[in-house]
Amino acid sequence: MANPNLIKSSYLIDVVKHRWHYLLISIVIIIPCILAMFYLMFTQPNHSPVKLGIDFTGGTILQYGVNNSVTPEQISKIRTELENNGVNNPIIQNISNSGADKNIKNIISIKTRFMGEKNNNQIDKITMVLAQNTQAPQLISTTSVGPTLGKELLKNSLAALMLAFLGIVIYISFRFQADYAIIALAALFHDALFVVGVFAILGILYNVQVDSLFITAILTVVGFSVHDTIVVFDRIRENNRFLAKKYTSGEIINASVNQTLARSLNTSLTTLLTLSALYFFGGSTTKDFILAMILGIIAGTYSSIFFASVLLAWDKEIKAKKANA
Repeated sequence: MANPNLIKSSYLIDVVKHRWHYLLISIVIIIPCILAMFYLMFTQPNHSPVKLGIDFTGGTILQYGVNNSVTPEQISKIRTELENNGVNNPIIQNISNSGADKNIKNIISIKTRFMGEKNNNQIDKITMVLAQNTQAPQLISTTSVGPTLGKELLKNSLAALMLAFLGIVIYISFRFQADYAIIALAALFHDALFVVGVFAILGILYNVQVDSLFITAILTVVGFSVHDTIVVFDRIRENNRFLAKKYTSGEIINASVNQTLARSLNTSLTTLLTLSALYFFGGSTTKDFILAMILGIIAGTYSSIFFASVLLAWDKEIKAKKANA
């Protein structure tokens, strides 16, 4: 049973009093993300809101280890020479090596159109160009995905996201009420838009591409976000059941958020510590996946405290005014 003494005149965080500040923060963060996504949708041939990797578009990625530092001017020269040798529209990334092999200072990643088993001549041309511009390039990995498989994987990934959102809506509608489900879904879109938007901005500025691991990260973020939101909503519903006759919905929501605040922050901080260690000391191939997780957990923690609860308080106030009218 809820304790009436938990309702106080002041709190560490007053989500109702300062709700416009919190909503403004969300707007300021989300608008650049949406603009970046629309920019890519209008400028990319596939109209995707992010730059898609070969997992979804098909192609071949060759990764070469070199034992010297590579400047942007050298990357530009390599790109020009590759095009002169018949490699059309190569996408080149210079990745700092944080692995165990200390003889490799940098990894040069080159994405080209799909190359099958009979394209060894094309690989030889790429290796020759790198040998002329870097020190002792070693081909350390080759990844190829056919265009048909890439489209199928993209379709399945989007279907998985839609099913996850649908399942969450059905569960929250059954477990709570329809208005709780709508607000929880708005918080999920808030978090997903932030993560996808940041990667859209990174794609524009640094040519960062997303792969199937990114979809895994988004699904994980969605699960974490709704879990955190449900904890807050459950406390609000519990307090509302016993205190609604004595206190306003705003007072109950403020009390509930502050009661769950320590739990939410502790859970998020311990998770972020682990992810930060993986990001800074883990392999380069998982950095984007870990970054998406970090961004999603930060957004999910923020939205459950400052976004979902604010929208719920707003919804309750509107319903109370209509009831009293």
